[in-house]
Amino acid sequence: MDVTTIGFTKTHAKNFFGRLKTAGVKRVIDVRLHNTSQLAGFAKADDLRFFLRELRGADYVHEPLLAPTEEIMTAFKKQKGDWNVFRESFLGLMADRKIESQFKAEAFDGSCLLCSEDKPHQCHRSLVVDYLNGKWGGRLAVRHL
Repeated sequence: MDVTTIGFTKTHAKNFFGRLKTAGVKRVIDVRLHNTSQLAGFAKADDLRFFLRELRGADYVHEPLLAPTEEIMTAFKKQKGDWNVFRESFLGLMADRKIESQFKAEAFDGSCLLCSEDKPHQCHRSLVVDYLNGKWGGRLAVRHL
Protein backbone atom coordinates (compact mmCIF):
# COMPACT_ATOMS: atom_id res chain seq x y z
CA MET A 1 0.00 0.00 0.00
CA ASP A 2 1.44 3.32 -1.08
CA VAL A 3 1.50 6.15 1.43
CA THR A 4 3.28 9.48 1.22
CA THR A 5 4.11 12.22 3.71
CA ILE A 6 4.45 15.96 3.20
CA GLY A 7 5.05 19.15 5.16
CA PHE A 8 3.69 22.53 4.14
CA THR A 9 6.27 24.99 5.47
CA LYS A 10 8.98 26.51 3.30
CA THR A 11 6.97 25.89 0.13
CA HIS A 12 4.26 27.62 -1.82
CA ALA A 13 0.84 26.30 -2.80
CA LYS A 14 1.78 25.59 -6.43
CA ASN A 15 4.66 23.34 -5.37
CA PHE A 16 2.71 21.72 -2.54
CA PHE A 17 -0.34 20.80 -4.61
CA GLY A 18 1.86 19.86 -7.57
CA ARG A 19 3.71 17.29 -5.46
CA LEU A 20 0.40 15.84 -4.27
CA LYS A 21 -0.81 15.63 -7.88
CA THR A 22 2.37 13.96 -9.12
CA ALA A 23 2.14 11.40 -6.30
CA GLY A 24 -1.53 10.65 -7.10
CA VAL A 25 -2.67 11.41 -3.54
CA LYS A 26 -6.36 10.66 -2.97
CA ARG A 27 -6.61 11.73 0.65
CA VAL A 28 -4.61 13.91 3.01
CA ILE A 29 -4.46 12.77 6.61
CA ASP A 30 -3.62 15.80 8.75
CA VAL A 31 -1.55 14.60 11.71
CA ARG A 32 -1.12 18.02 13.32
CA LEU A 33 -2.49 18.55 16.80
CA HIS A 34 -3.59 22.08 15.86
CA ASN A 35 -4.73 22.60 12.29
CA THR A 36 -6.38 26.03 12.45
CA SER A 37 -3.47 28.41 13.02
CA GLN A 38 -3.47 31.57 10.91
CA LEU A 39 0.25 30.89 10.37
CA ALA A 40 -0.64 27.78 8.35
CA GLY A 41 -1.66 29.86 5.32
CA PHE A 42 -3.09 27.61 2.60
CA ALA A 43 -2.75 24.60 4.95
CA LYS A 44 -5.28 25.88 7.48
CA ALA A 45 -7.84 23.08 7.89
CA ASP A 46 -10.92 24.54 6.18
CA ASP A 47 -8.87 26.13 3.40
CA LEU A 48 -6.89 22.96 2.82
CA ARG A 49 -10.06 20.87 2.67
CA PHE A 50 -11.43 23.25 0.02
CA PHE A 51 -8.22 23.36 -2.04
CA LEU A 52 -7.79 19.58 -1.98
CA ARG A 53 -11.35 19.01 -3.14
CA GLU A 54 -11.29 21.70 -5.82
CA LEU A 55 -7.74 21.28 -7.15
CA ARG A 56 -7.19 17.57 -6.65
CA GLY A 57 -10.56 15.94 -6.05
CA ALA A 58 -8.92 14.60 -2.89
CA ASP A 59 -10.35 14.10 0.58
CA TYR A 60 -9.12 15.63 3.82
CA VAL A 61 -9.29 14.20 7.31
CA HIS A 62 -7.82 15.48 10.57
CA GLU A 63 -6.46 12.68 12.80
CA PRO A 64 -5.23 14.19 16.10
CA LEU A 65 -4.83 10.62 17.42
CA LEU A 66 -1.71 10.56 15.20
CA ALA A 67 -0.33 13.77 16.72
CA PRO A 68 1.89 14.29 19.77
CA THR A 69 0.35 15.84 22.86
CA GLU A 70 0.76 19.53 23.60
CA GLU A 71 3.25 18.66 26.36
CA ILE A 72 5.44 16.55 24.08
CA MET A 73 5.44 19.24 21.37
CA THR A 74 6.19 22.06 23.83
CA ALA A 75 9.14 20.20 25.33
CA PHE A 76 10.62 19.67 21.87
CA LYS A 77 9.77 22.87 19.98
CA LYS A 78 9.46 25.69 22.49
CA GLN A 79 11.96 24.37 25.02
CA LYS A 80 14.35 23.17 22.28
CA GLY A 81 14.28 19.61 23.53
CA ASP A 82 16.29 16.65 22.34
CA TRP A 83 14.98 14.75 19.28
CA ASN A 84 15.64 11.36 20.88
CA VAL A 85 13.57 12.31 23.93
CA PHE A 86 10.76 13.54 21.66
CA ARG A 87 10.98 10.36 19.58
CA GLU A 88 10.78 8.04 22.60
CA SER A 89 7.94 10.06 24.16
CA PHE A 90 5.90 10.01 20.96
CA LEU A 91 6.57 6.33 20.26
CA GLY A 92 5.38 5.57 23.80
CA LEU A 93 2.27 7.68 23.26
CA MET A 94 1.42 5.85 20.03
CA ALA A 95 1.89 2.51 21.82
CA ASP A 96 -0.33 3.65 24.72
CA ARG A 97 -2.98 4.80 22.23
CA LYS A 98 -2.63 1.51 20.31
CA ILE A 99 -2.93 3.40 17.05
CA GLU A 100 -2.22 0.24 15.08
CA SER A 101 -5.60 -1.12 16.23
CA GLN A 102 -7.41 2.20 15.69
CA PHE A 103 -6.77 2.17 11.92
CA LYS A 104 -6.55 -0.36 9.11
CA ALA A 105 -3.54 -0.36 6.82
CA GLU A 106 -5.84 -0.18 3.78
CA ALA A 107 -7.09 3.22 4.94
CA PHE A 108 -3.62 4.63 4.30
CA ASP A 109 -3.36 3.42 0.70
CA GLY A 110 -3.20 6.46 -1.60
CA SER A 111 -3.05 8.78 1.39
CA CYS A 112 -0.54 11.41 2.40
CA LEU A 113 0.26 12.27 6.02
CA LEU A 114 0.54 16.03 6.50
CA CYS A 115 2.30 18.05 9.15
CA SER A 116 4.13 21.35 9.18
CA GLU A 117 7.79 20.32 9.02
CA ASP A 118 9.29 20.78 5.56
CA LYS A 119 11.62 17.76 5.86
CA PRO A 120 10.61 14.29 7.06
CA HIS A 121 13.62 13.71 9.32
CA GLN A 122 12.95 14.75 12.89
CA CYS A 123 9.27 14.96 12.12
CA HIS A 124 6.47 13.04 13.77
CA ARG A 125 4.83 12.07 10.46
CA SER A 126 7.85 9.84 9.79
CA LEU A 127 7.54 8.33 13.26
CA VAL A 128 3.87 7.55 12.60
CA VAL A 129 4.49 5.64 9.37
CA ASP A 130 7.56 3.88 10.79
CA TYR A 131 5.64 2.83 13.92
CA LEU A 132 2.67 1.56 11.89
CA ASN A 133 4.94 -0.26 9.46
CA GLY A 134 6.58 -2.00 12.39
CA LYS A 135 3.19 -3.10 13.73
CA TRP A 136 1.76 -4.00 10.32
CA GLY A 137 4.71 -6.00 9.01
CA GLY A 138 5.97 -3.39 6.54
CA ARG A 139 2.75 -3.23 4.54
CA LEU A 140 3.13 0.50 3.83
CA ALA A 141 5.38 1.58 0.97
CA VAL A 142 6.34 5.04 2.23
CA ARG A 143 7.60 7.94 0.14
CA HIS A 144 8.32 11.39 1.56
CA LEU A 145 7.37 14.22 -0.82
